[in-house]
Amino acid sequence: MSKAIENLIQAQKFAMSIRPKVGGFPYLAEALRQFGITRNVWQLPSCQSVYLTKYGAVVTQGSPLLNGTNDIPLFNQEKLILALRTDQAGKSTFPEFLKNTWEAGVISYDADFEKRKVTYFGVLGESYVEEYAFVEVPSAKHS
Repeated sequence: MSKAIENLIQAQKFAMSIRPKVGGFPYLAEALRQFGITRNVWQLPSCQSVYLTKYGAVVTQGSPLLNGTNDIPLFNQEKLILALRTDQAGKSTFPEFLKNTWEAGVISYDADFEKRKVTYFGVLGESYVEEYAFVEVPSAKHS
């Protein structure tokens, strides 16, 4: 296992241990940033996640949301914001969040942990940017 993968796994475990159920994303993001993970780029509906880290890039392949040939939903910013607020309120699981963002027409999103913003993209070049606040997290012991 590479140093990049080991570091990512350690970062994710730490992040999940400190992340509150409600409003947890900024804590998750800051914990990952402390481990040298600068960005996380998701592709939907494939659920492929690329992490850019101080040790190199890592890809995680999740379970796809769809199989076969499907229409891509039109980008709907209101529906996307509803999916975000539902997740932020702790009223959806992460798989539900991914499904809801896909249904809002999101084909990818880019979480920039250094700039504390997430950009959501539609298939026709549409985008929506959401910034998140800095939060204090306990300092993790990591390499």
